[in-house]
Amino acid sequence: MRTRHVLLLVPLLLTLLFAPATPAAAHAALRSTTPTDGTVLDTAPRDLTLTFTEPVALLDGSIRLLDPGNHRVELPEPTHGPEGDRTVRVALPGGLGRGTFTVAWRVVSADSHPVSGAFTFSVGEPTPTTAAPDLAQPEHPATTALHNAARYLAYLAAALLLGTAVFTSVCRPADPGRLRPLLRTGWWALLAATVALLMLRAPYEAGTAPWTGLDADALNRTLTGRPGRALLARLALLAAAALYLRKPAARRTPASHAVGAILATGLALTWAAAEHASAGIQVPAAMTSSVLHLLAMAVWLGGLAALLRGTPSAETTTRFSRLALTCVGVLVVTGVYQSWRGLGSLDAFTGTAYGRVLLTKLGVVAVLLTAAAFSRRWTTRLERTTTTTATTKATVAATAESEAAVRARTPQPVGGPATPAPDEPAPDGPDRGGLIPDEPAPESSASEPSAPAPRTPEPRTPEPHTPEPPTADPAALRRSVLAEATLAVLVLVVTTVLTSTLPGRAVAEAAAPARQEQVTSTATVPFDVGTPGGRGRVQVSLDPARAGANSVQAVVFGPDGGFATVPELRISFTLPAQELGPIDARLTDRGGYWATDDVTLPLAGTWTMKVTVRVSEVDQVTESTKVRIGG
Repeated sequence: MRTRHVLLLVPLLLTLLFAPATPAAAHAALRSTTPTDGTVLDTAPRDLTLTFTEPVALLDGSIRLLDPGNHRVELPEPTHGPEGDRTVRVALPGGLGRGTFTVAWRVVSADSHPVSGAFTFSVGEPTPTTAAPDLAQPEHPATTALHNAARYLAYLAAALLLGTAVFTSVCRPADPGRLRPLLRTGWWALLAATVALLMLRAPYEAGTAPWTGLDADALNRTLTGRPGRALLARLALLAAAALYLRKPAARRTPASHAVGAILATGLALTWAAAEHASAGIQVPAAMTSSVLHLLAMAVWLGGLAALLRGTPSAETTTRFSRLALTCVGVLVVTGVYQSWRGLGSLDAFTGTAYGRVLLTKLGVVAVLLTAAAFSRRWTTRLERTTTTTATTKATVAATAESEAAVRARTPQPVGGPATPAPDEPAPDGPDRGGLIPDEPAPESSASEPSAPAPRTPEPRTPEPHTPEPPTADPAALRRSVLAEATLAVLVLVVTTVLTSTLPGRAVAEAAAPARQEQVTSTATVPFDVGTPGGRGRVQVSLDPARAGANSVQAVVFGPDGGFATVPELRISFTLPAQELGPIDARLTDRGGYWATDDVTLPLAGTWTMKVTVRVSEVDQVTESTKVRIGG
């Protein structure tokens, strides 16, 4: 594939990935229900309404209703309410009967993670009930295990593929052919993981067996959803990457490297588009941070694998050390931002599952950075050793070259005896510079050869002092890099768990309305004192029906259904399970209704509410009912 073809393909893939869809949101959490959890109603409601903190997608059978005997009640398919896709509404059939009903729900957050739960309400009075088996285990264990394994493999394969490719291009190893198996392994592993995630998407959302993903309707739902489109884009980008990687690294031009950067960014976007980054506050900044975080992680971890696989030179190791230091800086900055965005407050570190997993990740990262510091120390020593050795060789070579040049400039005799030194006597004549000119030279016998005069040895040039280079142990560097790679894999595992955990900010958003909104629990208590006109009903409202301070309002209706006036009305609360009470509400007549603004019910649970109605000077009756007080 030519460069311009790849450049045309990538925008099309990104358009497919970010086509208009449901507005992105964070991990959805249930904010409220109508009727509220644990409420006791006089008559059965006409419908159920669930309100979430963020938009949600519906599944087949997103809402299930179980009667007091734990038998499933047939319901029509739920729909989004008129308030938008943050609400889910389903109509209830008539004739539900009396007792406690269980509502089980399962929807998909806009960031692709399914969320589920259950709540109860009672008609008439509460009855004993047990959770149905499918409520206790909403996910299929085989599907969950396979989906998690595929997600782990996808992260690891992306790190291997992208990191090795960047290592080959930036660090320029002497033998890039040794890294080809790593590239092939990363590519095939990411392809297999992506296909598995695509096939398991529908079963993962619905909590069903893995083979249900082969159903045509399930596949269609997967391919038309945001996570499915992200996975399809990843497959297309992998096809383009295979064509790109066919060209050897040594033959790639700057334009080819630009294409590689675009492909790597596109692959990272397929994760950001289907995870927490596509949801919640500051989505553009969050997605940018997520892409940078994933790329930095991949370059660091994949580079470590390439470093262990090959036999890199000191120059290659030094280049990777500088690259890894840049990746650490990017990871720190983006990690701090993503932690703030996911937590929302410092209390969420210990108060939510997301915060506790994040603390685990931070601990492993701290150990990883320690190992990286050791690796960088050994790399620095190796660099100094290489530099010192090269300097020494250059110095020795320069010295030898200088001596050779001096010898070349000194005249050398051609044939005959060597030229004597200036302070030596000539072998066949007087020393012109050492004897007096008028004094005749001593005669020598022709039969006796003259002995050569001793020569003074030439002074030797001292050898240059070579400093001993610092110790560099390649085996220690390799052990440090291996420990660093092992810890990095552990960080990947914890990161995968973190991406499937409800963020602390979403937990806080779901809990805030529970504390702030005034949720009213209403109970109707019939009474009959046995005298003419001495019957009716009392409608009691508790607000917010939670542990702590509550307000109570009571209205009395006569036998004709109209408002009635009584001389006295008393209400008390008892919690038999904790042997607590009775707590007198101390109602006061407020002209047409009885009320109090401050009755404290200290514990959550099922309380017994006793209502005493006096209709005359001597006629009164006491009735009781159960009310649910939330935490």
